[in-house]
Amino acid sequence: MCGQALPESRSASQPPILAVMTPHPPLLIPEVGRQDRRRVAGTVEAMQQAARLVAESHPQALVLVSPHAPLFRDAMTLHCAARLSGTFAQFGAPQVEVSFPGDEELAEALAADLAPILREAGLELVVIERQGRAYGLHPELDHGSAVPLYFLQEAGLQVPLVDMSFALASEETLYRMGQQIAATAARLGRRFAFIASGDLSHRLLPEAPAGYSPRGREFDAEFTAKMRQGDALGVMGMDPGLRQEAGECGYRSAVMMLGALDGWGVEEAAFHYEGPFGVGYGVIALRPTAPDPQRRFLEAWHQKRREQMERRRAQESFPVRLARQTVEEYVRNRRVMAPPPEDQVPAELAHRRAGAFVSLHAHGELRGCIGTIAPTEPDLVREIIANAIKAATEDPRFSPVQPAELADLEYSVDVLSEPEPVKDESQLDPKRYGVIVRSGFRQGLLLPDLEGVDSVAQQLDIARRKAGIRPGEKVELLRFTVTRYK
Repeated sequence: MCGQALPESRSASQPPILAVMTPHPPLLIPEVGRQDRRRVAGTVEAMQQAARLVAESHPQALVLVSPHAPLFRDAMTLHCAARLSGTFAQFGAPQVEVSFPGDEELAEALAADLAPILREAGLELVVIERQGRAYGLHPELDHGSAVPLYFLQEAGLQVPLVDMSFALASEETLYRMGQQIAATAARLGRRFAFIASGDLSHRLLPEAPAGYSPRGREFDAEFTAKMRQGDALGVMGMDPGLRQEAGECGYRSAVMMLGALDGWGVEEAAFHYEGPFGVGYGVIALRPTAPDPQRRFLEAWHQKRREQMERRRAQESFPVRLARQTVEEYVRNRRVMAPPPEDQVPAELAHRRAGAFVSLHAHGELRGCIGTIAPTEPDLVREIIANAIKAATEDPRFSPVQPAELADLEYSVDVLSEPEPVKDESQLDPKRYGVIVRSGFRQGLLLPDLEGVDSVAQQLDIARRKAGIRPGEKVELLRFTVTRYK
């Protein structure tokens, strides 16, 4: 059974024989894309070329990571079955099937070997065939896996497959998972090919499905340039804000792929990029060449992160330092920190009462956010202390922050003005004002100037959904400003 205890793994002595990042639009499949397929003829040809390269490398196994496999914030999923199959039924082509034997031995070993890395990051492993029913998961392969497998199958390849997702983990955890995949395959004597499924920016054109951002092409250009060089440090160090603006779905798969190549020189074996429908499609094949100690990137990444966080800590404002120290003291020692002496509190904050929100981010992703619209504590200092603890331990969207996460947390504090009612939407501005939407006892709040919230309609829609207020219901609108501390 997948997940049973196995001998401890050792460091990888062999990388994948080929590592390929592929897009996964179903329109690449003839029975799905039809006329549209002509507009991505270059991508189709590149996928066929990459599939031939994989087949010609004669792998004994495939490891495929898909962003559309069952995905949890706090767990990765893994298939472990004798055969793995999927169709394009949801795209109008149920007759088109991909089917590969499952590599149960390798899947079982990975389930055991990846578990300690995941646990250290506060994550879990879900084996779909064993635990999937409890989560409402189905064993069929998703289109993120099925599209690249279609081309591999078309190239005549039928070798055992391990199919997995990733958790919403940090770059370091993803990279370590890639390293461990290579180590486990080496321990079992498997020559394997790594397939990282993922599209790039979904916001290249005004008509793109996720909307338009001028930064979409910026992300795609920077990302593909770094990936073609196997520049793991460069990829992991990309601006999280740029990634969010781009609306990509392949970044995490790519980091795992680069982890599997750790310690090896690489050469580009194939490359193609286009985005005619507003989504970036990149085919990037890398072939390992020779061992290269200079390309062991994890310690360099640790040093880079330490330097970044030291600079951030040195520049943080009083409210942010207060929130950080509060969380660190509570998470490590389960003690509520005493407020600092009055003479250490800036004059503009001393003796003030106001609502405040504390936000925690880890590796560019929200990790917790809780606050108060109006003051509930004797002063603002105590308001921040109380809400910092709640943001770290009581946000229902996240598990409580663990001590191992503290070094990577980034904080912001928003101090709210007193909300004021507005007559209509014309008095709102999502960049300047936060909004409160009320209907009876239901109330939804959204802070101002949030990434990805560019219109009043978006702002109100999110606030309504947070409160459980339907679009047609009559509501009371209030606005407020914030002073944001970082």
